[in-house]
Amino acid sequence: MAKQLAAITGAGSGLGQALAIELCGRGLLVAGLGRRKDALNETATLAGDSFTPVVADVSDPGQVRAAFETIRAIAPVSILINNAGVYPHRDILDETPESFMQTVAINLGGTVACTSEALKDMTVAGRGRILNVSSFADMHPLPCSAAYSVSKGAVTTFSRALVADLGDRLPKIVISTWMPGMLNTDMGLAEGLDPAVAAKWGAGLALWEDPSLNGAVFEMDREILPPRGLKGRLKDAVRLKRRKPRLITT
Repeated sequence: MAKQLAAITGAGSGLGQALAIELCGRGLLVAGLGRRKDALNETATLAGDSFTPVVADVSDPGQVRAAFETIRAIAPVSILINNAGVYPHRDILDETPESFMQTVAINLGGTVACTSEALKDMTVAGRGRILNVSSFADMHPLPCSAAYSVSKGAVTTFSRALVADLGDRLPKIVISTWMPGMLNTDMGLAEGLDPAVAAKWGAGLALWEDPSLNGAVFEMDREILPPRGLKGRLKDAVRLKRRKPRLITT
């Protein structure tokens, strides 16, 4: 890609801001989407001139379409990091169908809407990189996290569905899922990992364009290998081969 532009959602704070700063530092153009203009301006101050703030609510497909029209005026989107998310702590007895689906609209709907727009550029170019930020919340939900857990689990499934639809036809559009771990952000824990550290892994993975990463899942800086059945494990033992998880080079 002669001129790479990365679109990052949720770029006004936390991991999204750290990813924007890291990718700008690596010489990329970065368009950061977020709902708060002041927060995006703060990211712009930290990231430098190669960062463009784009105010948009990713849960609104109309705003997403308008945002990507603004971005395309700069350059085609070659990298998309679907990072935007909310984690409302609500007991299921306090959750309403409306509040539940609003979380889904941001965490899953935003991912779908932004991916749809980015693919317009990537399918023309015949290549691109999509990184969907997810978690293990669907497998091990915490209390008061039903909407978050369901929506993030659906993001992981969406990554697999994209590979099923595009993997054979457009293998150079590489789609992966990344679980950055527990971070020291508003959605995380005070004792969590510094987002700047995680951003180095995320940037490294986003810039890793190997088609064999299609459908791959990474946690922090390490690949999570899919489970092997009994026959597969026996073959590995006979051939003295055992696939090792890949590490992200930062």
